[in-house]
Amino acid sequence: MADQSGKKKVVLASGVFDLLHLGHVRFLEEAKKAGGKDAELTVVVARDSTVEKAKGRKPIMSEAERCLLVASLRVVDRAVLGYEKFGLGEVIEDIKPDVIALGYDQQDMMKQVLDYVKTHGSHVKVVRIGRFGENTLDSSSKIKQEIINKLLT
Repeated sequence: MADQSGKKKVVLASGVFDLLHLGHVRFLEEAKKAGGKDAELTVVVARDSTVEKAKGRKPIMSEAERCLLVASLRVVDRAVLGYEKFGLGEVIEDIKPDVIALGYDQQDMMKQVLDYVKTHGSHVKVVRIGRFGENTLDSSSKIKQEIINKLLT
């Protein structure tokens, strides 16, 4: 959906996207829908160093591989690697999103985004995308556990 100036709405989504799975795809599809018809989806893929700092371990797949996989998805218009020194404000100022879509598991990020929007008087719409079923392999952790279970049986 374009605004009054004819510019398409930009939706920003972010994540690690390690072991890309259906939950990621559904999240990105719903994120793009949040921008309305003809919205453009930009996805920021977390750097390896950011993941290690946040989760205490490196991702299985490299940042370059994860970014290329995300970029290859039909729903994604642009995928970029995150900043070496993560700064939420810098990301928002550079990408200039109309909508920021966050996943059900991004509670800390939700607080940071809402604080930033409130503090800076930004008119960015912030939406939370829900979970897509309990019995599916919709997380990298579930996939890893399933691999372990299958190897042990």
